Amino acid sequence: MNEKKFDNKGNVYKKGRPSYPVQLFEYLVNAKVIHEQLSLADIGSGTGVFTLQISSHIKKIFAIEPNKDMRDTAEIAYRDFANIISVNGTAESTTLEDKCVDLITVAQAFHWFDRQLFKQECQRILRKDGKVILVWNDRDSNAEIIRDNFEVNKIYCPNFKGSSDGIDFSKESFKNFFEGDIEYVEFENNLMYDKDIFIARNLSSSYSPKSADDCYNKYVEAVSELFNKYSVNGFVKYPYITRCYIGKVDLE
Repeated sequence: MNEKKFDNKGNVYKKGRPSYPVQLFEYLVNAKVIHEQLSLADIGSGTGVFTLQISSHIKKIFAIEPNKDMRDTAEIAYRDFANIISVNGTAESTTLEDKCVDLITVAQAFHWFDRQLFKQECQRILRKDGKVILVWNDRDSNAEIIRDNFEVNKIYCPNFKGSSDGIDFSKESFKNFFEGDIEYVEFENNLMYDKDIFIARNLSSSYSPKSADDCYNKYVEAVSELFNKYSVNGFVKYPYITRCYIGKVDLE
C-alpha cells in the first residue's frame, strides 16, 4: 500500500467523501455479520468515514491507517468514541497481535493493497471463522454527470484509471483473495452535493492535482463548470453504487 498517495488530502477527503447507506449496516446486522460483541479491524480507515458509521454496532475497532494526514484528521473525530483505537499500520503489516479480531473491514481501500500479503495478514490476525468485508462507494458510470466527470479527470489527471483505480468489480475478480463462497450485495447511494463539497470530492481522489501542481487551478475551474452544468437550486445529484463483498480467507 502506497500511503503517500493521499498526503495533504485529509481535509478534502473528510469533506468530500460520501458516507455509506444505512441499508448496508441494516443488512449486515440482520445477516448477523456484525454485532456488539465483535472486535474489528478496519484497514485503510482513512479519515474514519466508514469506521465511525460502523462503530455503533461493534464492541472494539482498530482503525488501521498508514497516512499521517488522514489518521490525524480521523483521530479528532475518534476522541468521542471510546471503542475506536487508532493504529499506525498498513494492510500488509497492521502491527496487531495474532488472532485478535473477529472481523476485518476495508472501505474504499482494497484496490491499493497487495492482495496476497494482505490476505496473509488477515489470516494472521483473524480469529477462527472470521470474515472479511470489502466495501466501495463506486460512482455510477451510467449517469451522465459521472461520465462527464471522468472526461475532466482524463484531461487533467494523468494517473486517472477510472473509479477506484479501475478495479474489476466482478465477483470472479475476488476469487484470488477469498476462499470459498463470496456474498455480494449492492445498494444505491445517491448523494446531493453543493458546489463546495462537489469540488472537495474531486480533489480528494488520489489522482487529482494538489494545490502546488501547475494544473490545479484549471482542474478546479473545469470541475466548477461541470457543477454549474448539472446543478439545480445549488445542488447536483451524484450517484453511487455501494458494493459489498463478504467472505473468508481461510480454507475450512
